[in-house]
Amino acid sequence: MSAKPVRILLFSTLFPHPAEPSLGVFVENRLRNLLDDEDVEAFVVAPVPWFPFTNEKFGSYAKAARAPLKEVRSGITVFHPRFLVIPKIGMLLTPFFLYWSALLCIKKLVKKGYQFDLIDSHYLYPDAIAAKWLAKKFSVPFCATARGSDVTQIGLMAWPKKMILNMTKSAAHIITVSENLKRDLVNNVGVSCSKISTLRNGVDLQLFHETDRDETRERWRSTGPVMIFAGWLIPRKRLDIVLEVTKLLPDLRTVIVGDGPLRASIDDWVLKESLENRIIFEGLKKPTEMPALFSGADILLLPSDREGWANVLLEAMACGTPVVSRDVGSAADFISEHVGQVVSSDNPAIIAEAVKSVLDRCKDRAAIREFANHYDWRETSKSQKEIFDKALGNK
Repeated sequence: MSAKPVRILLFSTLFPHPAEPSLGVFVENRLRNLLDDEDVEAFVVAPVPWFPFTNEKFGSYAKAARAPLKEVRSGITVFHPRFLVIPKIGMLLTPFFLYWSALLCIKKLVKKGYQFDLIDSHYLYPDAIAAKWLAKKFSVPFCATARGSDVTQIGLMAWPKKMILNMTKSAAHIITVSENLKRDLVNNVGVSCSKISTLRNGVDLQLFHETDRDETRERWRSTGPVMIFAGWLIPRKRLDIVLEVTKLLPDLRTVIVGDGPLRASIDDWVLKESLENRIIFEGLKKPTEMPALFSGADILLLPSDREGWANVLLEAMACGTPVVSRDVGSAADFISEHVGQVVSSDNPAIIAEAVKSVLDRCKDRAAIREFANHYDWRETSKSQKEIFDKALGNK
């Protein structure tokens, strides 16, 4: 063990702030648990896109504009410098804009007495690209965590792929959140297997636990089975499958938690199919509001085309709710027949059959919660600290 705490600068554009409380909450959770479990100190630099207007009609850019320049979350000091984003052509330039924005911010912080031994970056592009340059500028090592589409989508694009591969050669270590993601990073991007460790996400078992189901179900006016979806309303989450499964199972009511660009088209579909009484929109919710919603549901469906480690699956199970997921990301690593089912198809009829099957056989909510108890954060925190110690030459 090192003689003094490891001082980390966590760097990521995926980090919550008051206007987007669910953005990158999995990054915050891993850091918060690391600080609780290990001898580590940290502050966060989480840049947000610059935008001149805060009116809600401007969507996610306006939310970024409402982020404070500095805040304290769960005792962790977080800074939100602004960086330039240029639509359409911006993807190739974003690492450079991100770097310069962070550089100016960190230089000011160092003058004020903030110190760090290592940069912990999350998301390989553009975040870890900028982190590589920042690490060189401040003469510290850096580690990078791959989280999903940065490998499975961005990592397949010619220029980002080249930059990611180059970045990994300079990184002290690369972390992936699932074995599938590790294989993709090796096979599709060309990163050396010896430089990668898989550290699964955990679940906050104190926050996510079963609450009184009756109050939530009364609000939903539900006497039959309830299916829940929680996530961004974007194409890769496949809300079309959620809706089709609802249509195929006439006794089922479906609760949709989240927001995004597909909301209007989902509303149109619901009206067209006359399903207003069977689809319930809860909108965007804070993490602290989710246990009651998971507890009120009988099953969670995650039909995404792509995922890394989908925390929502474990969060639902920690509340006693079984799950059905397509065979993406880490789903097959931990979903067994006792807690749900993994489906290797995007056919709504096949997924509907899986939902029926799980509703019939996975009724022991206490047993499902007990299964989730094996996925707390302690082992992940220990392994993460070991990676940081090795990067610093402490082991």
